[in-house]
Amino acid sequence: MAEQKSIEEMSYKEASQELERIVRSLESGELELEESLESYTRGVELLKSLRGRLATVEQKVSVLMKDVDGVDTLVPGEAADTSDALKL
Repeated sequence: MAEQKSIEEMSYKEASQELERIVRSLESGELELEESLESYTRGVELLKSLRGRLATVEQKVSVLMKDVDGVDTLVPGEAADTSDALKL
């Protein structure tokens, strides 16, 4: 595989787009075994990072929610879909 940008340096959008490209290439069945394994490994790392980022943002949104009177109220956000099914 070509030199890749560190996952930590990527924006959420960049990481998400790379994950989508990886899924498409794996689904195509045109990769060699070694390339498939590398792509799969990178995809798992991207997915883990994306889920972690999403959970962090959801927590921040929950903390920032206020009720109609302006009183700070902790309102839990809707949990992210953590299934392993990738939806393109």
